[in-house]
Amino acid sequence: MVKKRGFLRRTLRGLAWAVGLFLALNIVLVLVFRFVPVPVSGLMVQRRIEAWTGDKPYTSRHRWVPLEEISPSLGAAVIAAEDQAFADHFGFDWQAIEKAIQHNEHSRRKRGASTVSQQTAKNLFLWNSRSWTRKGFEAWFTLLIEAGWSKRRILEVYLNIVEFGDGVYGAEAAARTYFGKPAKRLTPSEAALLAAVLPNPRKFRANAPSEYLRGRQAWILGQMRQLGGAQVVKDLET
Repeated sequence: MVKKRGFLRRTLRGLAWAVGLFLALNIVLVLVFRFVPVPVSGLMVQRRIEAWTGDKPYTSRHRWVPLEEISPSLGAAVIAAEDQAFADHFGFDWQAIEKAIQHNEHSRRKRGASTVSQQTAKNLFLWNSRSWTRKGFEAWFTLLIEAGWSKRRILEVYLNIVEFGDGVYGAEAAARTYFGKPAKRLTPSEAALLAAVLPNPRKFRANAPSEYLRGRQAWILGQMRQLGGAQVVKDLET
């Protein structure tokens, strides 16, 4: 009996150390990326692994640039399209989540309610899946980046790692791939078109927009104007 208790105590102590180490590493990683440009994301790694087992050629395009070298119109477009409460919430838009739950109860076409913060956490640290395990880790990392980063930093990281097409990651790669120009020179119309592909960037193409994509682009431009355009990015906390 004494031996069993000793074994259980050692096991629990080992688990506690493992969990503590895991949490500490998470915090260190988040603090490092508060200042250091992100060289690669979890989603980029996942796509590369998928390409190894697939039969299609795959080329990854990604180049980090600071937020000052990305047109404010793109930040405004992403906020307008994905998360209009971005400046005000702490990682989760509970009102949007409630609306999504109500919608999904009565519709086959499911609606998400992920914020820019959640999508940044998922794309940077995790993998793309619909499991509850991944959702739990996503919530944890979302809280960490909201506590450790400014809103401008969250947006900067998001715009640099988000998937804009098959193998196209971040604003700079997207601007050069689809419009032949640096991200700093994107127009509001081009920015809205890039934001329009985000629900399904591997299906939609910004350089060959469908009628649906053009409609979504027009809606985003309207929302951008209502939010104050590029000013919504300039007003974010530093």
